[in-house]
Amino acid sequence: MSKFIQLHLLTSYAPSNLNRDDLGRPKTAKMGGFDRLRVSSQSLKRNWRVSELFEEAMIGGIGVRTKKLGEEVFNTLVTGGVKEKQATTWASSIAGVFGKVKKDKPLEIEQLAHISTAEKQAVLALAKLLCHEQREPSADELKLLKADRTSVDIALFGRMLASSPEFNVEAACQVAHSISVHKVLVEDDYFTAVDDLNDGKTDTGSAHIGEANFAAALFYSYICINKTQLVENLGGNASLADNAIKALTEAAVKVSPKGKQNSFASRAYASYVMAELGEQQPRSLSVSYLKPVQDEDMADAAITAIEKQAANFDAVYGKCADARYTINAVKGEGTLNELLDFVAK
Repeated sequence: MSKFIQLHLLTSYAPSNLNRDDLGRPKTAKMGGFDRLRVSSQSLKRNWRVSELFEEAMIGGIGVRTKKLGEEVFNTLVTGGVKEKQATTWASSIAGVFGKVKKDKPLEIEQLAHISTAEKQAVLALAKLLCHEQREPSADELKLLKADRTSVDIALFGRMLASSPEFNVEAACQVAHSISVHKVLVEDDYFTAVDDLNDGKTDTGSAHIGEANFAAALFYSYICINKTQLVENLGGNASLADNAIKALTEAAVKVSPKGKQNSFASRAYASYVMAELGEQQPRSLSVSYLKPVQDEDMADAAITAIEKQAANFDAVYGKCADARYTINAVKGEGTLNELLDFVAK
């Protein structure tokens, strides 16, 4: 039976535009018949994965998502004395291991590929060997490039290589879209910019006029980690899995989406976190907010709602977790260090 770690977070953001849609407006979704502010799971995972906090905790364990691996190989080959025509052909063969190469751009693959640290090192080592021996890569050498896939972010979030499904990785971590616990109205900010060198003698108007959209919200976020799957993805390295879980938890608690940061300084820590451990079938607690929170003390009301819903699930279905730990920054209860130790048990 798999061991699951579930994280339920409440994070408050002042007016901001954390995650934009195709029109540049904050993303929204209907829930309980009302418009809610939303941050996509893709945005959350991206910001956690590339954050300094996560990278520092997982030194040497973070992969890269790219279409342009062939360009790096090409540059290595050319620098090593390989003629450009040969370098293009050889680099294209190596890039083709991770995806279908574009016809018009032989150094790029058609889809983003998630490449582990070990795989990238193997690619560059092969490129240097080809430079030294002045020859093209063999079929066996190309096949060995995907033999190692232990980067932590790949183990957590998975990967799909359509050209080589045997190297796909089942994600050990599932992340829901964050949703506001209350109804929202996206507002407009009308602004102007002044030309500092305009003396006002001939033109007294603004140099620029613009409009930006924003909204404020208290978000509910849900993360589910299958620890059994994570350890398996990491080749049985339980210690590395524990470090990955701690790093991901801290990033989820502290790291904010980067949308319009310079305009809104939208940085926030989670105000509340409930962590659950157990072999029980996971479940989100989003139903706590199917009815929008309208209390003036919104944070306290949201915490009360989620704790009541967790207790109600326990009453109806039996114990839904073997152990729980909460931190409540609204009341100053619990500590982050104890939370991290708890999730890595």
